[in-house]
Amino acid sequence: MNVLITGNSSGLGLGFTEALMDREAIVWGMSRRGCPLKPRYDDVIRDRQQDLGDLNRLAEGLDRLLSDCLRLDLVILNAGILGRIQDLADTDVHDLEHLMRVNVWSNKLILDWLIERQLPVDQVVAISSGAAVNMSYGWGAYSLSKAALNNLVRLYAHEMPDTHLLALAPGLVDTAMQDYLCGEVDSEEFPSVQKLKDARGTEHMPDGHAAAEQILDCLPRLRDQSPSGDFVDIRQL
Repeated sequence: MNVLITGNSSGLGLGFTEALMDREAIVWGMSRRGCPLKPRYDDVIRDRQQDLGDLNRLAEGLDRLLSDCLRLDLVILNAGILGRIQDLADTDVHDLEHLMRVNVWSNKLILDWLIERQLPVDQVVAISSGAAVNMSYGWGAYSLSKAALNNLVRLYAHEMPDTHLLALAPGLVDTAMQDYLCGEVDSEEFPSVQKLKDARGTEHMPDGHAAAEQILDCLPRLRDQSPSGDFVDIRQL
């Protein structure tokens, strides 16, 4: 099984890498910091340090990373950034532009590259969020980017008829993002954050590896039952 994962240096992306190695997959990874597992598993992890926000260099990075790849069974578009939890009116448009480059436009360029290179891909999973539909107060920039990602996936489903595409909200996952949300954000000012604080440290917020295992177990069923282009929240399965 050949898998491309973006943002696999930590969190859910690293969890996917670990879980897929347990399933004897070959992983091609792309992240800003690089996958920390690469030195120990050089034979099954192909890895490239790449800032996905640098759109001008992304195609070159994909060329170098996937030069010997003939097909991909799965592409996991996981890389993303949260931004600040604050009033949208207080969010600088340049910060919003950067967030959109990483969370949306880098994924567009990856899909464009796959189409242009005619690399066969069975399934694409873009990691979305419940924030894409909830539009909770304070989550404006992140919500906008994930809503755009959902629609990007829906649109590309028309243009990649031989590939099953899915935007998937993974539920609550205990990653470094939670350090900021649970440690720095005032839940009285932004009430939606309180449920994250309540869930952290419980079974309702698994770590990246456990969450990745759950998602991977669901993908064959979603491949068969969900129309290409759909948005699925794993908590509703």
